[in-house]
Amino acid sequence: MSEIKSIERDPLYVVSPSIISQKSKRSGVILVRSTFILMITIALIQGLYSFEKIDFGFSNWRPLLYAYILWAIAIGYSRVLIYGEKGKRILFVFPAVMFIISIVVFPLLFGLYISFTDWNLSSLDGKKFNGLDNFYQMLSDPYYWNAMKNMVYYILAVLVEFAIAFLLAILLNSQIRGRKFFRVSFLIPLMLSPVAVSWMIGKSMLEQRFGPVAGLARTLGWETPTFYSTPELARLTMMCMDAWTFIPLMIIMLLAGLQALPKEVLEAAKVDGANKWMMFKSIIFPIMLPVSLTTLVIRIIFKLKLADIIMIVTAGGPGGATDSVTSFIVREYRDRSNVGYGTLLSFVYLIIIVIFMTILIRFVNRWLQRES
Repeated sequence: MSEIKSIERDPLYVVSPSIISQKSKRSGVILVRSTFILMITIALIQGLYSFEKIDFGFSNWRPLLYAYILWAIAIGYSRVLIYGEKGKRILFVFPAVMFIISIVVFPLLFGLYISFTDWNLSSLDGKKFNGLDNFYQMLSDPYYWNAMKNMVYYILAVLVEFAIAFLLAILLNSQIRGRKFFRVSFLIPLMLSPVAVSWMIGKSMLEQRFGPVAGLARTLGWETPTFYSTPELARLTMMCMDAWTFIPLMIIMLLAGLQALPKEVLEAAKVDGANKWMMFKSIIFPIMLPVSLTTLVIRIIFKLKLADIIMIVTAGGPGGATDSVTSFIVREYRDRSNVGYGTLLSFVYLIIIVIFMTILIRFVNRWLQRES
């Protein structure tokens, strides 16, 4: 007994899990589970009441917030009951974890709830549960699937952007006159926001009547230089503006990889009589493969979010020819005030992105392992 009392009086003593009683551990588990069940019960009751499946419930979702706070406090206290001094150290990161859950998980669940409702902000009826009607509407929506088809074109354009960025990175890495000036000049588009690019190029320079690019096109023989008149030309114009904005990002990443190449290997290849093409094919490109694939993946991620340039310049026209999935969803929210349907489209697009990026990253990893 005297030994235990001396240990308890020592403020620097770290309590080991073996000293914590089973009763204390059991109390911590019961506390967490009971508060979690309470929170889930309140959420279920409020959800059924909102969908008019039951006649009793709360006037708003505030009780769920209180239950969540209670659950968070119970988790923090239970860590101390179960792990002792180690649980106290966990409390330092616990508020950040619960805050992330509150700003990520709850909005995600609320969005999932909204996607099963018929909620149009221009209607006076408010939200109405409609089950899978939004999903069936999506399956028969030709404009949404046209936007999905456009995304295939936009993503394939990344390969062309990568080729241009690689060539420019090699040029900027070589010993040319004014190299520093060109490096800064090529980074200017990346410093501009896509909104500024849309107005500066899409709305001003490419304007049909007074734009300087249209004037140059008329000088070269194009009588009516309309860059958004046909679906193919409008889509190509969107690709060019988006590429002009983000190719500098690819150049930076590729240039960093080129500057990290081992100089001894390149010099040895020159001594052996290898020309520039042989050096690129057999040395530079294989060594740059990890950086190249990383650049492609990051660029594809940015491309999947393409919306701002399209929204400002063409608003998806002509006839949805330039629509991306993101711009189409934005117009469902902004122009049609169709919150329920737009939220469902967002969730479906999120699932498609997760599946696509998972497959892509696995393919990249396997390719890198095979090449190494």
